[in-house]
Amino acid sequence: MAATPAPPDFKNAVAAARAVMSAAASVTAAVVVVQSAVHTIVPRRFRGFLLSRIRGFLGRVSDEMTMVIKEYDGFVQNELFEAAQVFLAAKQSPSTRRIRVTKPRKETHFTLAIDRNQAVVDTFQGVELKWVFASRQVDSGHRVHQGRSSTAQHEVQYFELTFCKKHKEMVLESYLPLVIGEAKSIKQGKKTLKLHTPSFGRVYGGPLSDAWASVNLDHPATFETLAMDLELKKTIVDDLERFVRRKEYYRRVGKAWKRGYLLYGPPGTGKSSLVAAMANYLNFDIYDLELSGLRSDSELRRLLVATGNQSILVVEDIDCTIKLQDRTSQIRAASMNTAPIGYPQEDRGTLSGFLNFTDGLWSSCGDERIIVFTTNHKEKLDPALLRPGRMDVHIHMSYCTPCGFRLLASNYLRIDSHELFDQIESSITTARVTPAEVAEQLMKSDEPEVALRDMVSFLVNHKRKENEEVVEEEVC
Repeated sequence: MAATPAPPDFKNAVAAARAVMSAAASVTAAVVVVQSAVHTIVPRRFRGFLLSRIRGFLGRVSDEMTMVIKEYDGFVQNELFEAAQVFLAAKQSPSTRRIRVTKPRKETHFTLAIDRNQAVVDTFQGVELKWVFASRQVDSGHRVHQGRSSTAQHEVQYFELTFCKKHKEMVLESYLPLVIGEAKSIKQGKKTLKLHTPSFGRVYGGPLSDAWASVNLDHPATFETLAMDLELKKTIVDDLERFVRRKEYYRRVGKAWKRGYLLYGPPGTGKSSLVAAMANYLNFDIYDLELSGLRSDSELRRLLVATGNQSILVVEDIDCTIKLQDRTSQIRAASMNTAPIGYPQEDRGTLSGFLNFTDGLWSSCGDERIIVFTTNHKEKLDPALLRPGRMDVHIHMSYCTPCGFRLLASNYLRIDSHELFDQIESSITTARVTPAEVAEQLMKSDEPEVALRDMVSFLVNHKRKENEEVVEEEVC
C-alpha cells in the first residue's frame, strides 16, 4: 500500500521549524564561539568589559532584563550584594559546575559560595531568574615604586540578575526583599564572629573590602562570666537590648543608629573582656582600630566607611594610641602650618577627623553600630570625646568587689561558699585589687582550700604594700 504524501501545509510547518531550530543553533553556537574567543584571545583585564558589552547587545534584541548588583555603591557596601552571596550559596544545584569552598580553623562546617562566571537559576512565583557572578579588573590609579611608574588595579565584583522584562515590578517589590530577608536568617543562624584589624598597606589602591583583615573571634567572655557588679551588668545588657530594637526610633528622631560607650578604669579591670562579652551577646563583629598606624584623616575615613553594620568599633587605650587629647596644640599647629613634634602634618590623624565620623555627617554611613573607647585615664581625654552623642554611656570598670570575687570563685574553683569567703571579702573591700589579679591567684591551684588560703595571704601582703606606699608618700 502506497504511503499517503504529507499535506503541503505540514511540509511548510516542518521546514519553518527546521529553519528556526537551525537559526537558534547558529546563534547559540556563535555565542559559545564568541565567549570562547574572548577567554582565549582577549587579555583578562578587558574580558569583563567586552562580555558585558556582548550581553548588553543581546539584551537589546530580546525580552530579557538584566540587573547589575555591584559590591559597593560608592564608599558604601551594597546590602543586596552581600545578601545575594549568602542566598545563592544555599541555592547550589547539581548543574553547578564550580563552587568555592572554605573552612576557617576552629569551625566545623564548610562555607560554600558561587564562583566567578558561574550561573545559578532560581524560580520565584513561577518565574525563572538567572544569577551570574562576574568580575572585572579596573584601574585604581598610578603608583611609583623604585622610580618606576605602574598602574594599580583591583577587582570589581558584581552579580547579574536576568529575567523577563514584564516581571520587573515583581522582582523589585517581592523577590529582592525576599533575598535580603532569607540571607539575614541564614547569616544569623550560622554566623561566625570576626575580629578585624586594619590593613594599612591596602587601604588605598583596592576595594574597600581589603581595608580590613580578619580572624575568627573565639573569645569566651560572656556577661555570665564577667566579674562585675550585678546591677551594672544588668544596666549594660538592658541598654544594649534597647539599642538593637530601636531602629525605627532612631530614624524617627533623626539620629544615626549608633551607640557610644566609654570604658574607663585601672588596667586589669576587664575592659577588653566586656567588649568581647558585648560582641558575643549581640552577635556583632569587632573592628579593632589602631589609631597610631593612621597617616591621614582620609585614611581614617576610608577605614571607618569599610566597617560593616551590626558591628563594634573599638579604640583601646585611646589616650595612648594617638595624641587626640591635645586638640589645642593641633589647632595651633594647623594655624602655623606646622605639626606637633613627632607628628608630621601629612602623616597623622586628628581629633576633628575622628569626631566627624563618630558624630558628624559621616556617622550616618551605616546602621546598628557600637563605638567603644577604653582608657586607663579618663581625665586625660579631650572633653569633646566625652559628651553625649559621642560617648553616650560612661562605664567605670572598678577594682574587684565581694560580688566579683564570688563569681570568680564559682568560675575558677566551682564553689559557691567556703569558710574563708567572709575573710576574703572583708579584705577585698579595703584592698585595691583588680579582677585580673584575683583570677591569677585562683588559677594557682585546683584545690579550693589551697587557692583560697593563698588568696588570703595575697590580700594581706597587698594591703601591707599599700600601707607602706602611703607612708612613703607622707614622708616625701
